[in-house]
Amino acid sequence: MIQKLTIERFVNKEALSGILLFIATVAAVIVANSSLGQAYYDLWHMPLGISLGDHDISMTLTYWIDDGLMALFFLMVGLEIKREMLVGELSTVSKALFPIVAAIGGMAIPALIYVGLNTDNPLGFGIPMATDIAFALGILMLLGNRVNPALKLFLVALAVVDDLGAVLVVATVYTSEIHSEYFLHAGIIYALIWTLNIKGVTKLLPYLILGIALWIYIHAIGIHATIAGVLLAFAIPIKSKIDEHNFIKETKDDINYFENHIDTVPVLNHHQMDSLENIAYNYDKVQNPLIRLEHNLHGLSAFFIMPLFAFSNAGVLIDFSGISANLMIVLGVVFGLIIGKPIGIFGFTYLATKLRIIKKPENISWSEVIAVGFLGGIGFTMSIFITHLAFLDETIISAVKLGVFAASFIAAVIGVTLILLKKESSAN
Repeated sequence: MIQKLTIERFVNKEALSGILLFIATVAAVIVANSSLGQAYYDLWHMPLGISLGDHDISMTLTYWIDDGLMALFFLMVGLEIKREMLVGELSTVSKALFPIVAAIGGMAIPALIYVGLNTDNPLGFGIPMATDIAFALGILMLLGNRVNPALKLFLVALAVVDDLGAVLVVATVYTSEIHSEYFLHAGIIYALIWTLNIKGVTKLLPYLILGIALWIYIHAIGIHATIAGVLLAFAIPIKSKIDEHNFIKETKDDINYFENHIDTVPVLNHHQMDSLENIAYNYDKVQNPLIRLEHNLHGLSAFFIMPLFAFSNAGVLIDFSGISANLMIVLGVVFGLIIGKPIGIFGFTYLATKLRIIKKPENISWSEVIAVGFLGGIGFTMSIFITHLAFLDETIISAVKLGVFAASFIAAVIGVTLILLKKESSAN
């Protein structure tokens, strides 16, 4: 029941986040193509810097969002991955295999399509690999009860594996010049973080302080700094300080103690204050640090970080001349998302099922798997994020963004149509 409620809260927040992302994107495109376009561009390219001792970090406002705030988003992603692997949809082999195979296919085929069309410039292969879970789930939620509930769980599990793949690609492919002298610093910081875990520290503040230091040194190495968020997430403990049974027992004792010391004075006496402090202390100890941090970050990510990222990065001039000049790159992204995603997700799972490597969940039909395949083609914010890592040329970036917008829209329309047709055929 708790796991089901967690998934439902996750889906509801992602759905509303998808709507906000859409609004932020439309607003960015409108502003970028209005008389405020130059001011919009200048705002996000305004340099900002901080100094820490001998270290100076100076980046544009856009890069602070992409490298700084997005590190918090990837921290949340890492927490979701760890939770799903330990207690969620990826916690057992039987649960995990189907979405894992689907995600692998949904990453491999789009990448191959892109590379096949851009053998001389393959670096953008990661762009069509990405899935925007907020948009995809937002669309499913807008369809209401016309969507099979099992489909939402499948999409969530698939997206978690897809996110892990995106993390690995960002960490290994999209890096600048490596400064190996900072590896030791980052390693020591990360070892300290894991020492907190091993010692049973459940307070989040020490982890977050060390996480900031880890971000600084990961950035100094040249690896994309958002990876620091994922590394930190894997070290956050999931086990609480006390178990539920001890919490219930001690809380009942404190409540009884509180009740036994009620008097006629209209203020709490020191006995009652002691009881409340014990309850508050145990309240902190019984909470799972990982779940608490994920819960706190989810709202921040869904309703602030991702909409801000979309507004700062989605503003693109509607100029199709850039597309014709970079046609194969754009086609690689578009075909990867619209064709590669559904072929990869459906093809890999269907073949693996026929070979008896995996078993399709009984409450999901093959037509629904195809529909999810198309919804997986909604790359949007994650594809835009990787676009900025893959290319430096603003003309190419703008052309690819237009391709991502078009492909995501087409993929969404096809996915929704397939779901509605499935519902209509089931009704008949």
